[in-house]
Amino acid sequence: MKSRATLSLQFKDDAEASAVASALKIDDGGFIETELKGKEVVASAEAKDPMALLHTLDDWLACATTAEKAVKESRRAR
Repeated sequence: MKSRATLSLQFKDDAEASAVASALKIDDGGFIETELKGKEVVASAEAKDPMALLHTLDDWLACATTAEKAVKESRRAR
């Protein structure tokens, strides 16, 4: 059974969303597709079964969290 999901993350401005999307897009690798839509980063994923989809989404969210923290830290350092 194929499983699909779409995740959407909202950021406070276009620049923050763009930086996070750029960091995430590098790792798409055919498992997930990351798109930038203004202040929103959208991920669409499809997998052969629910557990494989869960693994993909978990990995993507972990990377998104790390990217968001890095962007916020770089802004504080300015």
